[in-house]
Formats: sequence, structure tokens, C-alpha cells
Amino acid sequence: MAMATSPHSLLLQNPHPTFLKNPKLPFITSTRLPTTTAAAKPISIKCAAATTPIQDLRPNNPSESQDRVFNFAAGPANLPENVLKKAQSELYNWRGSGMSVMEMSHRGKEFSSIIQKAESDLRTLLNIPPEYSVLFLQGGATTQFAAIPLNLCNPDDKVDYLVTGSWGDKAAKEAQKYCKPKVIWSGKSEKYTKIPSFDELEQSPDAKYLHICANETIHGVEFKTYPTPKNALLIADMSSNFCSKPVDVSKFGIIYAGAQKNVGPSGVTIVIIRKDLIGNAQEITPVMLDYKIHDDNNSLYNTPPCYGIYMCGLVFEDLLEQGGLAGIEKKNKKKAELLYNAIDGSNGFYRCPVEKSVRSLMNVPFTLEKSELEAEFIKEAAKEKMVQLKGHRSVGGMRASIYNAMPLAGVEKLVAFMKEFQAKHV
Repeated sequence: MAMATSPHSLLLQNPHPTFLKNPKLPFITSTRLPTTTAAAKPISIKCAAATTPIQDLRPNNPSESQDRVFNFAAGPANLPENVLKKAQSELYNWRGSGMSVMEMSHRGKEFSSIIQKAESDLRTLLNIPPEYSVLFLQGGATTQFAAIPLNLCNPDDKVDYLVTGSWGDKAAKEAQKYCKPKVIWSGKSEKYTKIPSFDELEQSPDAKYLHICANETIHGVEFKTYPTPKNALLIADMSSNFCSKPVDVSKFGIIYAGAQKNVGPSGVTIVIIRKDLIGNAQEITPVMLDYKIHDDNNSLYNTPPCYGIYMCGLVFEDLLEQGGLAGIEKKNKKKAELLYNAIDGSNGFYRCPVEKSVRSLMNVPFTLEKSELEAEFIKEAAKEKMVQLKGHRSVGGMRASIYNAMPLAGVEKLVAFMKEFQAKHV
């Protein structure tokens, strides 16, 4: 007797259906299926500088698809198009395993190879020393606002916070529950538009650590060099400039970052921590916030965000194929310079409030001289397939987030639009 043909048996006969290869084709929803299928075709710390030439090893890809927008969102943000296409090609059957990554056991050999390679590639990108652990966690960088003091401090320990924006402020407030934080400098009175001279900082002599937010996503303020703690650890939230440039990891006790800006989708939090800092958590520390639990279990204590980690791994591969972070930084500087020059050269029509020496390469906030035109600017830009340009609700105006995956063409199109918009309204 001939076996009845089912949708699953058809997909197994042809594991690479046409509609997965070409998303522009309509998805056929008819329940009438053919009985046969065709065979499938086979003193201050500066960022480290690279000394070797940078070469982009990726294959030449056609320009961005016409049906995609330029997404200037602050996070979740755009991902490299070739990474998305690779993920698409592997979605149904990951490298002959017969499973999607979304279906794999996190303790199986397939996913073990994914998370191990992701960590290895990240270590290569950032030149992470062996005395540091890399953890793939959940909960966003915001969860680390509690995890860090819980793991490093006793309730009466003093810690210092240098607050250059909203995220640094939130981190300091959360730490009040678990230790004795002191804000040694805050830019709030100047609307978070600058970073102080490090010589001006009055650090607490007995502080356990000094915490900074390396790049403030909302206000567009970025550290270009880093302060040296007097007798403490330097800890940095690098969520919005993680892997955007080389960093000397050895100068930090902890670097942590949400992945959804530069290296993957939302749901993954990366913690790079010096190993001797692990294992001293307060007794009240929840299991899921205890670094030792995660380090002992290689980030697999419970089910991790498997697909998000897989996507991060693809992004790390892509960054390595571009020649590493020194080359990425050059590209980011070129994009940012183009946009800031357009703002500064507009005779005041556009304005960026941030002090020039600390302007972010990743998040560019700006306003219009005529604030009543801002809504129209955002609306007209969206018609030209440039989206998510509205500033954060707490500050207003506009914000263009130009992370690693934003192509130069996107910034060039935005600058051209800005000039045209100005010409219409002067």
C-alpha cells in the first residue's frame, strides 16, 4: 500500500522549500498538495589599537534589498543583512541537524557547538584574557544593576557611580538596595551633555568599584577614554557601544551589555567578568543573579536564550570577517562624522546638544530650531523608508542610532533628506 503524503513528509523530501529561499514569493496556503516533489539542489585608559591591516573578508553582497527600511532604532536595532540571510537559510534545518536552532536541546551537542563558538569568537574580537569568564545571561543590562552589587559587595560596602545619563542614574539607584553607592559626579544639571575631567573626580578611597555607562543611549554621550579607579575596580555598562571599537578588557573588572544594540536580538545579556570576582555573592542573591552558578554551568544552568545566542554568534563571525573591531571603529567614525557635520553645518537649523569631545558614535540626538517641525520631519523621513528617528520620550527631539549594522548608505540618505527638509523650511 502506498503511504499517504503529508505536509511533513513533503518538507522532509524537500528540506529547502522555495518560499524559504525567496521571501518575496507568496506563501501558498492551499491544502491541496502534490504527491511528488522535485529533488532539492544540493592614566587614562585608551582603547586598544590594532597594528595589522584591516581587510573585509566577506563575499561581495548586492546592495540592501529595496523592500527593507533604514532602521535608526536605539534597540532592538537593525542586524547585518547577510547575517539575517544566513539565519534565514538555516532556520528550518540547521546545518543538516534536522532541527531548527529554536528546537534544539540546550544540552545537546549541536547547541553546545553554537555557544562555544560564539564565546570563542567574542574572545577573539575583544582579545579577552583567559582570566576572564564570558557569561550569556538573560534579563537585560538592567538586571545587572542589581547583580553587580549583590555579587561584589556586602550591604555596608561603599561604591562609586559616575553618572553621565539616564542609565547610569538608574544603575546607581538600584545599587542603593544592596550596598552604599555614592554618585561622585552627575551631569543631570546640564541635561547629560558632557563627561567631566577625570582629575576632577573625588573618588571614595574605600569604594569597592567605580561604575560608568560607557555610552548613554538616550543622551548620546560616550566615553572616549576611561577613568582609572584609585583603589577599586572599573565596571562598565557597554550595552550601546559593545563591539563597536577595540577595548582593553584587562582594565575592567566587569563589562556587561545587552545584545540588542550591536550584536544580536533582544533577550541576551553578555557579562565579561574577572574570575577572581566570582563566588562572593550576598546570601540574599537569587540563584539566577549569582555569577558563580552561571560560570560553573557554562551559562547553561537553565535554558538560555538559545536562538539569541546563535544570532550573536553569527554577528561575531560577521565582525571577524570584516577584519575585527579596529576596522569597525573606522567605519563607525566615518558614519558619525558625516551626520554630525550635517548637523553642525546647518546654521542652527539642526542642533546637537552634546559637547563635541564626547559625542557618541552610536546614538546621535538632535533637535530642530523650529521644534514644531519635528513631527513632520519624522513623518516625512518614514515615507522615505527611514524609520525610528523619534527621540526618547524623556528628552524628545530626534535620535539616529547608527550602530555597526547601519550601512554608510543609510547615513548618506538621512543626511541628504535633512538637507532637503531644511531647504523646504528656511
